[in-house]
Amino acid sequence: MTATVQKWGNSQGIRLPKVFLEGLNIHEGNEVEIFTQNDSIVIKSAAPQYKSIQALFAGYEGEYTPEEIDWGEPAGNEVW
Repeated sequence: MTATVQKWGNSQGIRLPKVFLEGLNIHEGNEVEIFTQNDSIVIKSAAPQYKSIQALFAGYEGEYTPEEIDWGEPAGNEVW
């Protein structure tokens, strides 16, 4: 299969066939890694980037005071 490189904004791009993406379980919005290897461009699913709570709040300078939130009366079949 061949594809044509086309202008896409200030960049250039190619369209990837849906069957290719489905076979690799890649969907719209997923992150992928793109790199060159020898004379090829390689595209693969990016590993999920999980961060610890410490990493998420590293460098946070504000104060945090935990407080109780009133969610109101039950509205369905909740068990309280």
